[in-house]
Amino acid sequence: MKNLLNSVRLYGNVGKDPVITIFENGGKVARWSMATNEKLKNAKGELFDEVMWHQLVAWGNAATLVESFVKKGSRIAVEGKLIHRRFTNRDGVEKEVSEILVKDLLLLEKRQPQSQEADEIEEAVPF
Repeated sequence: MKNLLNSVRLYGNVGKDPVITIFENGGKVARWSMATNEKLKNAKGELFDEVMWHQLVAWGNAATLVESFVKKGSRIAVEGKLIHRRFTNRDGVEKEVSEILVKDLLLLEKRQPQSQEADEIEEAVPF
């Protein structure tokens, strides 16, 4: 059960291209959004889609892999943990955000083969 402590698993689509920040010391962080969809019924029994947006963050080598493989529209599955942080924006206003700190990522879309002989494959990107 220890693995369940603050564990988040999501499957969905990337909302926009990741934003990559490179620091003076060579460190790197990737930030991007992901949408998950759930089919629900309203009081009349009609089906509708509920879309939830999630903010994701990956550091170091994980950020490099995100930079190389993840783009707007990518279908991905992620595993990580929920984090909350506070910061003061440029206007001096204190903000609080919730993000998923990504530990594992799986690309779920089929990639185009490098050659005509290669078959389409599902690509797994371990961190």
